[in-house]
Amino acid sequence: MSEEKVRIQDDLYEAVNGEWLKTAVIPEDRPRTGGFSDLDQDVEKIMMADFKALAAGEKHSDIPEMRYAVALYKKVLDTQRRNREGIAPALPLLERIRGVRTAEELNAQAAELLLLGVDLPLRLGVEADMADAEKNSFIVLGPEIILPDTTYYAEDNPAGKQLLTVYAGMAAKLLAYTPLSEEEQKQYLEDTLAYDALIAKKVKSQLEWSEYYKCHNPMPADEAAGFAAPFDLKKLLRDLYGDAAPETLVVYEPRALKEMKGYFCEENFSLYVHWAYVKALLRAAPYLSEELAALGKTYSRALTGVAADPVLEKQAYQTASRMYSEPVGVHYGRTYFGEEAKKDVVELVKKIIETYKLRMARNSFLAEATKEQAIKKLSTIEIKMGYPDEIKEIWSRMVFDENESFLPIMMKLSAVRTRDMLDKLLKPVDRTEWLMPGHMVNACYNPSANDITFPAAILQKPFYALSQSVSENLGGIGAVIGHEISHAFDNNGANFDEHGNLKNWWTEEDFAAFKALTQDMIRQFDGIEFHGGKVSGELTVSENIADNGGMGVTLEIMHTLPDADFPAYFRNWARVWCMKAKEEFIQLLLANDVHSPAPLRANMPPRNFPEWYEAFGVTETDQMYIAPDKRISIW
Repeated sequence: MSEEKVRIQDDLYEAVNGEWLKTAVIPEDRPRTGGFSDLDQDVEKIMMADFKALAAGEKHSDIPEMRYAVALYKKVLDTQRRNREGIAPALPLLERIRGVRTAEELNAQAAELLLLGVDLPLRLGVEADMADAEKNSFIVLGPEIILPDTTYYAEDNPAGKQLLTVYAGMAAKLLAYTPLSEEEQKQYLEDTLAYDALIAKKVKSQLEWSEYYKCHNPMPADEAAGFAAPFDLKKLLRDLYGDAAPETLVVYEPRALKEMKGYFCEENFSLYVHWAYVKALLRAAPYLSEELAALGKTYSRALTGVAADPVLEKQAYQTASRMYSEPVGVHYGRTYFGEEAKKDVVELVKKIIETYKLRMARNSFLAEATKEQAIKKLSTIEIKMGYPDEIKEIWSRMVFDENESFLPIMMKLSAVRTRDMLDKLLKPVDRTEWLMPGHMVNACYNPSANDITFPAAILQKPFYALSQSVSENLGGIGAVIGHEISHAFDNNGANFDEHGNLKNWWTEEDFAAFKALTQDMIRQFDGIEFHGGKVSGELTVSENIADNGGMGVTLEIMHTLPDADFPAYFRNWARVWCMKAKEEFIQLLLANDVHSPAPLRANMPPRNFPEWYEAFGVTETDQMYIAPDKRISIW
């Protein structure tokens, strides 16, 4: 980059974040820094100090379930025992998998293996039914592939070949610790890669997954079982639910099920077993000795460009906070989240929703009937701010014998969570559940519940602070709030009604007009060169619609402020997206993330709004200019 200062009219992102980018240092144990990541690091430091104090008895929590989280934290730190035991804690499960010789033997114990975390020929679960958001449905997905996306398996994709080489090297080293002979180790690894290649031809790509409303494919259980044979899906359902076994399943990946014989049949059964063995070994590695745990992270480090694993204390906190996410999030929220800030941001959310209604009412391409439905959807959005008021009952069942080894403890805790998830099939959807814990630096919209979640941890600078100006807060957390609301009307959320049901509430003409605007948004981003690759406008369209909508609604509020500072708004918008990342991680995001690269998130939306041009006198001679007829405003 030239030493000459970048003009804000040419590159908002670089002008605001350039000096920071020159000196920012990416931590050795992280793939990126800046924006969301910096806040996450700050929260992590606070919570690590809390866990250390709680473990030492220097601090106490009024949340009963936190004692289990602290006990698990201590278990991770007990490296003396972990190193002494080596691979031994994993051997009973590995031997059990190895002993499965036929499909009949697999079917006989599939329900138990599912709870133990063993990969079955299909992934199975329970989620809210898209067509009836009040009930839960049993869902069916294809197995998980090794590489980040099916596109990595293309012959002309060198990154895929390189990553598979890293994965194979890691797996080979881990297999050397098992009782398998050298010949068996080689065979297991070859079969794992061969089976993975078969799966990759059947499962969805990230681009296909980005249209998640297309996951709703109900199918009679008998029909699904016919495709799955010789895997006995009906027996598994009976073993899990007895007489309450579901008669209808929702198939998220129809191709993976209908073409299942392409990767699971009697002829390649041994490939499946060897693949399941290697997958179980790699899944167990983080909970074994320090040497095995570090070895088991080789692939993920290569994938993200991370130079080193976190220090032991950080690993202990991360494991405990991940396994006991809700109690830890509530602890963070109660301890560090102020009620004044919560009240202030809730009022801001309500103001944004009301402004959204006004914008929807005067929308230029919707008929009155469609506008009414959209406004009804806005009126029924539920706000989840900070952290849950109550901790769900499951967390009180997450108990374990502290005398056991680390891996068996993790397996038992995972089994409790899996069983709890499966049992939801027999209950109505619990809309009080939170998709994100209070200590997570993020936010989300749930189309099946029509709710928005803002964990306490994101409500900090630069997103939000009582000490920041209203203009800055609108360019930060305000635009993020508007972004999440906009997901109710992106190319996915637009297919759900105010109750979270998959339902067409549009007139045919209105939806055609919306789809045309969606195509405009795809074209605005598609093919933009970034770090040697190109942005996929199709993959990122839902998030780009949301970014644009979040900016549109908050800029409208800016016009109501007596002391509106539009330059401060745009500067803080750019500050929020500042990011410095390892090149490997940038490439991973570019190929797989439904969000556009951070510099584009900062630079593209402003160009669509007249306020940007007025705030900095941007003209057609500036790089941050686009002609009025190319500017897009959907919501």
